[in-house]
Amino acid sequence: MEVAVSASHGVMGPLLGKLADLLAGKYGRIRGVRGEILSLQAELTSMHAALKNYTMLEDPDVQVMTWTSLLRELAYDTEDCIDKFIRRLGKRGRRGGFKELLRDTTRFLKSLNSRCGIADQIDELKARIKHVKELKDCYKLSEILRSKTEHAAVDPRLCALFAEEAHLVGVEGPRDDLVKWMLKEENSSTKDRKVLSIVGFGGLGKTTLANEVYRKIQGHFDCQVFVSVSQKPYIKNIIKDVISQVPCQDGSTKDTSDWDEKKSIAKLRELLQDKRYLVIVDDIWSTQAWNNIKCAFPYNNCSSRIITTTRIIDVARSCCPGSDDRVYEMAALSDLHSKRLFLKRIFGSEDHCPDMLKESSNEILKKCGGLPLAIISISSLLANRPVVKEEWEKIIRSIGSALENNQSLEGMSKILLLSYNDLPPNLKTCLLYLSVFPEDYVIDRERLVRRWIAEGFISEERGQSQQEVAERYFYELVNKSMVQPEDIGYDGKARACRVHDMMLEIIISKSNEDNFIVVIGGGQTSLANRQGFIRRLSIQHIDHELAHLLAQEDLSHVRSLTVTSSACTKHLPSLAKFEALRVVDFAGCEGLEEYDMKSIGKLFQLKYLNFPATRISKLPSEIVLLRDLETLHFGATPVEELPTGFAQLTKLQHLIGGGWTIIPKKIGNMRNLREISGFSITKSPADAVEDLGNLPGLEEIDIYLDGGESDEFRRHEEMLLSSLCKLGRCKLRSLRIRANDGSLEFLGSWSPLPFTLQEFHMVGDYCFTKVPEWIAPALTSLSFLDINLAELTEEGLVTLGELPTLLHLVLWFRKIPDDRVIVRGFPSLKQFTIYSNDASAYVTFVKGSMPKLKKLDLLINVSMAKTYDFYLGIEHLTCLKQATARLDNRGATPSERKAAEAAIRAEAGAHPNHPTVNIYEELYEEDSEDTGGDEKKSNEDGDADEN
Repeated sequence: MEVAVSASHGVMGPLLGKLADLLAGKYGRIRGVRGEILSLQAELTSMHAALKNYTMLEDPDVQVMTWTSLLRELAYDTEDCIDKFIRRLGKRGRRGGFKELLRDTTRFLKSLNSRCGIADQIDELKARIKHVKELKDCYKLSEILRSKTEHAAVDPRLCALFAEEAHLVGVEGPRDDLVKWMLKEENSSTKDRKVLSIVGFGGLGKTTLANEVYRKIQGHFDCQVFVSVSQKPYIKNIIKDVISQVPCQDGSTKDTSDWDEKKSIAKLRELLQDKRYLVIVDDIWSTQAWNNIKCAFPYNNCSSRIITTTRIIDVARSCCPGSDDRVYEMAALSDLHSKRLFLKRIFGSEDHCPDMLKESSNEILKKCGGLPLAIISISSLLANRPVVKEEWEKIIRSIGSALENNQSLEGMSKILLLSYNDLPPNLKTCLLYLSVFPEDYVIDRERLVRRWIAEGFISEERGQSQQEVAERYFYELVNKSMVQPEDIGYDGKARACRVHDMMLEIIISKSNEDNFIVVIGGGQTSLANRQGFIRRLSIQHIDHELAHLLAQEDLSHVRSLTVTSSACTKHLPSLAKFEALRVVDFAGCEGLEEYDMKSIGKLFQLKYLNFPATRISKLPSEIVLLRDLETLHFGATPVEELPTGFAQLTKLQHLIGGGWTIIPKKIGNMRNLREISGFSITKSPADAVEDLGNLPGLEEIDIYLDGGESDEFRRHEEMLLSSLCKLGRCKLRSLRIRANDGSLEFLGSWSPLPFTLQEFHMVGDYCFTKVPEWIAPALTSLSFLDINLAELTEEGLVTLGELPTLLHLVLWFRKIPDDRVIVRGFPSLKQFTIYSNDASAYVTFVKGSMPKLKKLDLLINVSMAKTYDFYLGIEHLTCLKQATARLDNRGATPSERKAAEAAIRAEAGAHPNHPTVNIYEELYEEDSEDTGGDEKKSNEDGDADEN
């Protein structure tokens, strides 16, 4: 199954947006220019509308593929021409008002042929637009679209329904756990209906697991039903299918041919009303589909059960609204089970793999990533090949093309493509963009969404900013299991993602097909057999030979340059060869300080420049010419000073410095700044620190303070406080302050309250003497607080416990409390951490405290706790799932240490959730000599105790 190109949307959308901006701007008021723009806009808008329809076709004709390819390249070239025109015209229009602009433009247009050939390019584009339009009519593409019908196909999941139990691997544990849960109420007084929803990436074995649970428990039910929903459900037929599987009491058959949807649902409810039923509803793709189906299954107090499977997390949650329902997230097979399944399918036994193939088999299993469908498909392919190393290595190199062309892998390809096909065009574009990153790469969310924006993929929607829309797209891809979430934060949201290797093969294949991204190195070099210019370039490895091949290419049309190899800068093409770049990403590249960056000033369309964790110590002065730059990230570099005139970059939104970078003068002119990070307050001019308060759009601040008692240092503190007070009336969401010593007492008088503040971080060992007054219940947006206090007190915890939206609290303290500290409140808290460099405490949780806490990390003073018979009150933390106890055993005897550990285990063991418990002995300088200075776990075998 193929899908018409979707990457074309990634250029048509930005191009049409650019044409609209031109019409609304100063160039749209020039008669001749306006006419050209309107003509282009009308033709391309019509073609874009057709393109959206063709994008959703399955099995498109060759003519459709050819036409969309022509349109894609035409759109790219049109945008390049417009950009070149704006750049040359913009230079002339900066000197005066509209009359001067009109006069200069007229002269400029008359001399286009002799000056830069843009007029010739425009004429050529007009001819190409006419040609593409005529081809659409010649190919009769509109008729193809109308006549295209869905063909019945064999369901690629059918084999999962009839898999032999003896051939399954790794399913026993999850199956037995779910069987136990499904039958749990069999002997209890409650007889409510329960729903189990199994969710996960395509090919993980959701249907197989559901069917195995079904097999084990079907004998406990009066009737059993299996029904598949699919992407385009026909509800009436689905209900009739269920009815056909439910036995009638009188044994008669049911003729449902003339029943409508309403009658079918009513009849099914009647049939199930007095029965204990078991239903599998497989492959649900939308909450609407589930809402239409669920009303057919009555709540009948018979302990009935429903199992649903889906790839979409939101759908799984909608299936399980009750507290007794359960969402089960499928996990990939372990390395052991993956190997067992793979070798058993090829050799009949996991012990019969020849030594010469072990390395190759490990590489194949790594690429399969624990995906049972991938393991089965590739092992079936290899089972029919000669058992020689060369054949296996050939498969490793060509898995991407094999997914398309080999019948053994056709089923897996179709299942993975089901998820891809279900995406709207904008999300397909965003997903294909992930092919710029190599295998196993952890892709930072902020980096990704800012790149999407810079590429022009994101537009404002319904009052949402580009940033908000881009983040929504990111989470939609996570929700639909297209990418795997990484670094889950305190708010439950992923800070990064990873693409499964098999899905990466699919999107690389699609990207190559659409000439969307060209990858150099990483086993994915794709310079050959390409139509059109290179539009986006990802260099994952480059040597002399690849550099020579790349030197033959025209790089003037490249929109983004991504280098993920750490040691290849000496072979990189010169920036002078690029002129259309919007995105330049050199994150982590070694040797970048030797790369010539002076030509960067000619990249007039550059919006995103990223080179953190490199050794660049000075930014090129030409960077001040990048007037469209929106993101500049040089974090973790030695850069201290910015070039003169830096504040001219007035479109900059995200400025991430090296750590101790000096704030530039006149920063208050950069009114679009939303984030400033990695800058030193102490090293910067005091007036620049004060100027921060003149940035009304500033949302995130991450700064360094070098503690001191001098008048100059206090002056900087005053200026910082003045700026923060001004920003308190604006949009400030996150404040992070780093320092090695000193005090933040000057911040105690921060006013007015920053009601938009969501996160406050203190990094270092400086502290407040007490909780500052501005941290109060009125901060209704504060969700993360990392605060340093001189002393841990009940009074301070009472204040913090009243914060209504606080989700994560990290509390560092300097002095050991004189007595036990009681913890109350914290209605929304989910994670709580207490730590110190050289102190410890003993806290006790009372009933009603932290009702939503899931994760607890405590530093416990054993000597103090023993006087209270060591009682923490863990039982009162009703939602607790994980607890870590770090024991300060100074002054405690060996028996008291053991008693403390036993008490913690006993409390956790009595907790109804049976939370995971890790116990460590906290080491300090005086006892590190005996232990080698390493942190020591409480149990002798080195494994954390789990209850």
